[in-house]
Amino acid sequence: MDTSVLRTRELRLALPHFSESTALKLGLIVLRLAQSGSLPVAIDIRTPQRILFRAALPGTSPLNDRWIDRKAATAFAFGMSSLRVRHVLREKGESLALHGCGDAGHAAQGGAHPVRVRGVGIVGMLTISGLAEAEDHALAELGLKTLLSEMKPAPVVRRK
Repeated sequence: MDTSVLRTRELRLALPHFSESTALKLGLIVLRLAQSGSLPVAIDIRTPQRILFRAALPGTSPLNDRWIDRKAATAFAFGMSSLRVRHVLREKGESLALHGCGDAGHAAQGGAHPVRVRGVGIVGMLTISGLAEAEDHALAELGLKTLLSEMKPAPVVRRK
């Protein structure tokens, strides 16, 4: 996959704002999408400091929680989706270890997608585990796209 395409898609999904309430809304959107397709996934939304939303659907196991932690750590470390990290490393012929990211705590597998706020940058991570990596990534993208379409733009304050 073309990494520039992944980058463009990530940037287009930047939100106008993000809070605990936004994380809950995003988590419930992804949960609804997963349930409607009977997808065996675990869903996690976090900031670097704490977990804001987590759910596990039938067909998942504690191993999915470990995959979530490793994918999210990778995406936070590189400042991009874990799927894009995978493809960037492949293009350069590099490994996570070369960047000081050991296999025990990191995974260059798709499924962790940055939560960006316009004008701010990455404020959190939406991570999916349970499907093939491209499908985990696609579900995260769809969740963010759906949330973005439902968000009202911030009011414009006009000065007199």
